[in-house]
Amino acid sequence: MASNQHFPAVSDTLPYPVYFRLDDYHAHQQFDYQSHPWGQLTYCSTGVMEIMVAGQRYLSPPQYAVWIPPETLHDGYIRQDVVFHSAYIDASLCDRLPAQPCALVVSPLLKAILGDFAERGVTTPATLADQRLAQVLVDQLQLAPCSRNYLPGSDEPVIAALLAALQAEPGSNRSLSEWAAQLHVTERTLARRCQRELGMPFGEWRQRQRFLAALPLLEQGDTVQAIALELGYSTASAFIAMFRRQSGGTPDQFRRGLR
Repeated sequence: MASNQHFPAVSDTLPYPVYFRLDDYHAHQQFDYQSHPWGQLTYCSTGVMEIMVAGQRYLSPPQYAVWIPPETLHDGYIRQDVVFHSAYIDASLCDRLPAQPCALVVSPLLKAILGDFAERGVTTPATLADQRLAQVLVDQLQLAPCSRNYLPGSDEPVIAALLAALQAEPGSNRSLSEWAAQLHVTERTLARRCQRELGMPFGEWRQRQRFLAALPLLEQGDTVQAIALELGYSTASAFIAMFRRQSGGTPDQFRRGLR
């Protein structure tokens, strides 16, 4: 797997309880399954990466990081060129971090610390100031909102039926009230169940699902206008705005990263 590794890899032990790496990976690369005795925070400052952790698929756009606990099998696939940040965290510091893999919302402070260490080439925090920043990063991970997945599912019958319908027809613009009527529940009940089962409102889940549906269409060369119409947007600009919110870049920037 070819990549531009700015920072050196580690083997069996970490040189410091919080260790940082930065890599540039090119499109269409596959990671082999691996595990290691430390926890790993993975974050793409540009691009989107798919990570399989313990049999579950996670997506890592720029506003989300993926937390991988120690001794957890994982692999990854690079759809487009990415700038990939890793923070390896010694198992002794993982007691208060999530015991299960999850997607974490990246706070501005967490993003700033990762960006600062990357810019300065810090792998092992050597100064007291950098050691304090590394501890702040761990503290931020403890506070970060944790989602089971970028696009969670549900076994609850009503929500499962709703999600199956949306997956089959991602361009549907039916409102929540229209879906509620079809599923024979009230709009308020359906909204409450979406929040409880998915951890997010109906509208946010639908946007994420449309974002994922757009990726293979961009890969196969469909125009932005055609994708926008297929996914239920009346204008290309509305689709581009959604794509930027979800990925941090435009559809054309994503497509250029595939080359």
